[in-house]
Amino acid sequence: MTTIVAKQLDVTAGDRVLVENLNLTLEAGSFVAVLGCNGAGKTSTLHVLAGLAPPAGGQVLMDGMDISQRRRRQVARELGMLMQEYEDPFPATVMETALVGRHPHLDFWQWEGPSDVRLAQEALSLVGLEGLQDRDLDTLSGGERRRLAMATLLVQDPSILLLDEPVSHLDPSYQRAMMRLLRQRADQHACVVASLHDVNAAARFCDQSLLLFGNGRWLYGPTASVLTEENLGELYGLPMRAVQFESRQIFVDA
Repeated sequence: MTTIVAKQLDVTAGDRVLVENLNLTLEAGSFVAVLGCNGAGKTSTLHVLAGLAPPAGGQVLMDGMDISQRRRRQVARELGMLMQEYEDPFPATVMETALVGRHPHLDFWQWEGPSDVRLAQEALSLVGLEGLQDRDLDTLSGGERRRLAMATLLVQDPSILLLDEPVSHLDPSYQRAMMRLLRQRADQHACVVASLHDVNAAARFCDQSLLLFGNGRWLYGPTASVLTEENLGELYGLPMRAVQFESRQIFVDA
């Protein structure tokens, strides 16, 4: 399975150092939450890990090779990125958009075949969009468009998924369904990394957590060890309290 390794990685925004000397390995079977306040560097860090932006220092290795030295087509066969926002400059249907996920796997000028269509239909069903294949993009709600973006990523079928706020625009039932779907992908030996605003979703579904404090400092480790009242209070700048609810621990602001 493909692995991503960050070595002494620096992420900046202008003259601000957001993340300094980050070292971590993203491996198959793990679900990693990326947590932090707005502007702490969650999106920027995901873009650097995906090879979409250069690091200010250090490097990102994909199977031992600097990701910037790999062809983007090769990267896209193993790594998928769910952006925070999408623009749709051209008219398209739901099915046409989902099939874009197959492009890294097709030869130049090759059209999608029946197997690609089946993958797209399965992905649309997984995100609750079955029966909407012929709908135009401009008729979708924000939540439906978000789920379609996730379906497109599933059709791409990467072994590493980097997700920027995957549950944004979703109502509570679809938020839970999306987190369960991502947990399932990790259990099927994918590596899933998602920036989240919901600490309790991270505590419930994620094995590892990366806390970004926005000043260069970061903390990474098992979720059960990293998500503490003290760490979260420092991360968000307000008191946090851990409360036992049935068999799990949830966090509330104190």
